[in-house]
Amino acid sequence: MNHSIRKARPEDLDRLMEIFEYARAYMAKTGNPNQWINGYPQKELVEREILQGHCFVYTNSEGKVTATFCFIAGPDPTYSKIEEGKWPSDRPYYVIHRLASDGSCKGIARICIDWCFSQADCLRADTHADNQIMQHLLESNGFIRCGIIYVANGTQRIAFQKG
Repeated sequence: MNHSIRKARPEDLDRLMEIFEYARAYMAKTGNPNQWINGYPQKELVEREILQGHCFVYTNSEGKVTATFCFIAGPDPTYSKIEEGKWPSDRPYYVIHRLASDGSCKGIARICIDWCFSQADCLRADTHADNQIMQHLLESNGFIRCGIIYVANGTQRIAFQKG
């Protein structure tokens, strides 16, 4: 598969919002209606992440943006407190946030995770307890379940680390 991963650009914003809309509908349809609610992630947040340089896109062989994720250097304050477990190490890490695709290609999550791991040998991620698909994707790509963390709005997430 001829594809690429690059930093998102301001002109990608509308396409990214389409991808997030698809992902919200897909999550609701597959038993995870409560993770990305009230239009999350909002356009302003995505735009800010693009300008900060940690929003990335996956483009297919035709050059169409079909997936997105954020790849952010830690430490992430959300991960400073973990319950019902512990982090396997306190090594420097990067965080993968908001991995989403338009559903047009299989295997995009693995490609994006592999790309992130090629950039940093310690990764963290988290997901909602209802997001069985993302839990499976993380575990099948070498992440281990570490415990429970709380995101900014106070809700729980299952925390994972690889490396």
